[in-house]
Amino acid sequence: MKNNSLHIIKNGVIAFAMTLFFSCNNNFKEVNKIGVSANEPQGVAENINAKRTDSGRVVANLISKKMLDYGNRKFPYSEFPEGVKLHIYDENNHKNTIVADYAILYSETDVIDLQGNVLISTFDKDTLYAEQLYFDQNKEWLFTNSPVTYKSDGYITHGSGFDSDRNFTKAEVLKVSGTFLVSD
Repeated sequence: MKNNSLHIIKNGVIAFAMTLFFSCNNNFKEVNKIGVSANEPQGVAENINAKRTDSGRVVANLISKKMLDYGNRKFPYSEFPEGVKLHIYDENNHKNTIVADYAILYSETDVIDLQGNVLISTFDKDTLYAEQLYFDQNKEWLFTNSPVTYKSDGYITHGSGFDSDRNFTKAEVLKVSGTFLVSD
């Protein structure tokens, strides 16, 4: 009888342990969301000065007063509600600067969406004005389908789009609506 009772207790303990084992779930992502509203950022950073390097050389430097991190979303992004300044350096360490009132960096695609009074000034004094511009960090390409004004080599060109490599060696105003010669 004693042996039978011990057998019943062992089976009961095993059944209880198996129930506990199979009822556990990995809810790490759900636990991380506790206390964070679905519409709130998971982090806030101030006075950002982030540098992107390639083979030990700085190729880009992003500066901003504030960043909101929405990395907890299905399509994660970082928002810069107080604007950004982005310095892009070429192989000769020449600096091109992009300034915008607002920006979003999409983490999965490495595309920066620059909005509001976007201004690009190159090391050789070319200037681009636009209301919206995208910078693809992987392809190192700038582009927009919004109206632009491009000042270069004594000319001002207006158009409805812009494409360029990061060094502005392949800069092109799209759908040109006017080009004006500027005299000194």
